[in-house]
Amino acid sequence: MKNKIIISVVLIGLVVAGRLMPHVWNVTPIVAVSLLAGFILPRKWAVVVPVLAMFVADLSLGFYHLPVMLTVYGSLAAMTFIGSWIKEIKPHKVLAASLASSTFFFLTTNFAVWASGTWYPKTAAGLMLAYEMGIPFFRNMALGDLIFTGVMFGAWVLVQKIEVLYNAKSLVLDS
Repeated sequence: MKNKIIISVVLIGLVVAGRLMPHVWNVTPIVAVSLLAGFILPRKWAVVVPVLAMFVADLSLGFYHLPVMLTVYGSLAAMTFIGSWIKEIKPHKVLAASLASSTFFFLTTNFAVWASGTWYPKTAAGLMLAYEMGIPFFRNMALGDLIFTGVMFGAWVLVQKIEVLYNAKSLVLDS
């Protein structure tokens, strides 16, 4: 239980810091945190981590159009399920999860902007325009997600290896 709390607080802190620090549009660790939380935490904990992280950051940054905000939060919670499907950390699995998450977020949030806002006509052409206008943000997000996800999953593997070495060293010293 203590480890879950520590991991959750660290992940939430990474998201809040990443969103509050100056950054390129849509380049934050939120997708990587959603995926890693889904991979390492029980489902109930995993789903709460990105939603709580976004909420805490939004307390400072400000809230926005409710239907879009709920879509953002729901999409991030759904990404924890993608993280739980990874099962074993392999580069191709992490890469696929990161790209799938970025694409899922792009599709859901741009659809929400189109469906709930007044910027685009409520036609197929209007929906396509909403997606077209989101492409620069998607490019930034996908690249940022790939980098953050690679770094975070790599760090997790490193921490696990250090823990194994530490435990092995402790066993040798204790005998």
